[in-house]
Amino acid sequence: MDQPKPPVDLQTDRPHPARVYDYLLGGKDNFAADRAAAEQGIKANPASRTPPRENRAFLRRAVRFLAAERGIDQFLDIGTGIPSAPNVHHVAQQVNPAARIVYVDNDPIVLAHARALLTSTPEGRTEYLDADLRDVASILDSPQLRATLDLGRPVGLLLIAILHFIGDENDPDGIVARLLDALPPGSHLVLSHLTGDFAPEAWERVAEIYRRTGVTMQVRPRQRIEGFFAGLELAEPGVELVNRWRPDGPDPDGDPTDAEVSVYGGVARKP
Repeated sequence: MDQPKPPVDLQTDRPHPARVYDYLLGGKDNFAADRAAAEQGIKANPASRTPPRENRAFLRRAVRFLAAERGIDQFLDIGTGIPSAPNVHHVAQQVNPAARIVYVDNDPIVLAHARALLTSTPEGRTEYLDADLRDVASILDSPQLRATLDLGRPVGLLLIAILHFIGDENDPDGIVARLLDALPPGSHLVLSHLTGDFAPEAWERVAEIYRRTGVTMQVRPRQRIEGFFAGLELAEPGVELVNRWRPDGPDPDGDPTDAEVSVYGGVARKP
């Protein structure tokens, strides 16, 4: 007889990046500790709500680009966060209904909402994997991933707004390299990352607030972020502020300043 599973500890007494991000996007799947950390960050940098919004729009444009223009029909989205439609499978399957997506996150509340990520088209498939980006082997060797994605064919690897939560001591370059090494030529990396290039003092204050609450945050300069794409073929316009990466058109609310956005993004092909 199966033993009952222990209750999931959501660790609501301390902030989690996925829930803080949800709060900054105006979501409701967050707790007091997440809201407190986010509000402290907003006090340190009043533009803190802009990066999540612009980053989310970049993700959707990048997935649409890969699906429609590069023919990518399978995606590995690590650091998925709390579902906020349209999600990756909505965008990809609108272009190709047979697209397959594996979502990866290590926040119990994201797992609790995973059913919202599993609403695939009949032709395609979605799967959710509870794993930590820092444990690359657990992701690549997981039965869920192997049953959903064909690693012999090109994959879109999505690392959206997650590497700034990985400190240098955890070797983010090595993490990206190991993931890409497991993917065949023709695969693509989509990556976005917070930067302090335009408001260094404000973002250092935000990073310090997060560190005090137990959340690692390390904003990095453009040259450092470009290093994650080493050896890959960058799509135009290269590594750019996310609101300038193939925008759909003028922002009806007016273009944000560079300091307000403070997120670089890029898309690159593995040769």
